[in-house]
Amino acid sequence: MKIINLIGFLSSFALSTGIMFKIMHWPFASIILFSGFVLLNFGFLPLYFFNRKSKQASEVKN
Repeated sequence: MKIINLIGFLSSFALSTGIMFKIMHWPFASIILFSGFVLLNFGFLPLYFFNRKSKQASEVKN
């Protein structure tokens, strides 16, 4: 559970920082935004839904 929270925080931090960099026209904004989206889509969301699915399966068994 802690790893999901950490990855969620890192992805939201990267996305918000990338958006701020884009608004201010600072360098590396696209790289930060891309890394935030990759972390969100390939890190946080699969872990979140897998954890949610496993909790539902364990509730059905009990």
